[in-house]
Amino acid sequence: MARSRKHRNRPIHAPAQPKEMREVHRNAAGVDCGAAEHYVAVPQDRDTQPVRCFGTFTADLVALADWLKQCRITTVAMESTGVYWIALFDLLVARGFDVKLVDPRRLAQVPGRKSDVLDCQWIQQLHTFGLLTGAFRPDPQIRVLRSYMRQREMLVSYAGQHIQHMQKAMEEMNVKLTEVISDVTGMTGTRIIDAILAGERDPKKLAALRHERCHNDEATIALALEGNWQEEHLFALRQAVELYRYYHAKISELDRQIEAHLKTFPDKSAGATLERQPARRRHSNEPQFAVRPYLFQITGVDLTTLDGFKSGYNALDLISEIGTDMSPWPTEKHFASWLGLCPGIKKTSGRRLSGRRPKKAVRAANILRMAAYPLHHANCALGAFLRRLKGRLGMPKAITATAHKLARIVYRMLKYGKAYVDVGVEYYEQRYRERVLKGLKRRAAEMGFDLVATQTLASLPTTELELVGTGVRVTAIELPAAQ
Repeated sequence: MARSRKHRNRPIHAPAQPKEMREVHRNAAGVDCGAAEHYVAVPQDRDTQPVRCFGTFTADLVALADWLKQCRITTVAMESTGVYWIALFDLLVARGFDVKLVDPRRLAQVPGRKSDVLDCQWIQQLHTFGLLTGAFRPDPQIRVLRSYMRQREMLVSYAGQHIQHMQKAMEEMNVKLTEVISDVTGMTGTRIIDAILAGERDPKKLAALRHERCHNDEATIALALEGNWQEEHLFALRQAVELYRYYHAKISELDRQIEAHLKTFPDKSAGATLERQPARRRHSNEPQFAVRPYLFQITGVDLTTLDGFKSGYNALDLISEIGTDMSPWPTEKHFASWLGLCPGIKKTSGRRLSGRRPKKAVRAANILRMAAYPLHHANCALGAFLRRLKGRLGMPKAITATAHKLARIVYRMLKYGKAYVDVGVEYYEQRYRERVLKGLKRRAAEMGFDLVATQTLASLPTTELELVGTGVRVTAIELPAAQ
């Protein structure tokens, strides 16, 4: 894109470039982690063999740390390869090293790599000149909670697979239970399946086990329970039910462990009490203990007042990923950018080429998206925001934009202790109309026009006119002559 004539000959004051790059970390080492061995590189003047290979046993990791101490290393950069880096990272931190965990994609984006340079040497060189930034890691107490929450998510996923196995076994027997009840693991579904496994085959007796709040009547359910009871499918159904209940037993055991760990967090509530929430329906996969009091104790704010976090479980899941300390992100914009919820900015010569956001696998961002999705039918300001963007951008982009707004609100609540107050749909729509009207007035003024309200026009005299040859009648408003 050519520069305009006005700015073509304007001098550009560029900062003076240094003749050579300054070494930011002179005592830096680089580590390339693997499953069976770790390659470590130190500066050339620290050892006659600046690159060494160590095993991954605990004794090898201790020898690696001793060698780094011998080489007067103070800071170490390592690539986050799978989970192989965790044991070495914790050992080096315990030995007093400043350790930075580097995203492999950041290493691939830095140009200038030579083919004869090992990965550990390349990491060491980049870290020496300060070209690497460490990944975010929460404090140890939050990391323990994160491990528990991820384990729980895995168990819930495994239990959900066995629900599908139950449904498949019943479909193969032409038992249409999933067509007449919404949840086969609910009260009605559990009673009927247990009776089937106990040997009951009479559809009417099975249908009589329905809960009184079930939408379909006994006659409809009885018709759905007329199937061909084949032994191999009954065996598959029995195993699926047993596995489903086994995983939920493990989830209950894990919930007790999570609750015990939550009690170890310091109390930031300052003795404040929570307001009572209206009763709501509890989901079967939610923890068996009250999450909201512990969440309030950990953060000092009530995140369940935020729309999308009413249950408290997804808020606890979010805290396990980001922690309660917002100091790693200077502003809420930095926080949203780290989450990958900001639009991409690809520009050239002052012209924007693409707004596609970069692909980032951040679990916290997925939690915020899941919290934003049910707001589509919510009677709140965030719900109105989501519905407005859906009509203009589509549902996927609207969910991401709403998750971005949720992230900024969570950041302010955790950093400044601000409580969230829903302004309501009416107030949000009024403010939106005011912003649109202000923009229209500005654009009209730029084009030399005045924007006049319809209430003012209604009081002016009008004249009925007919367009010649068309039969169309219009109403002309007689504007007063300019003074």
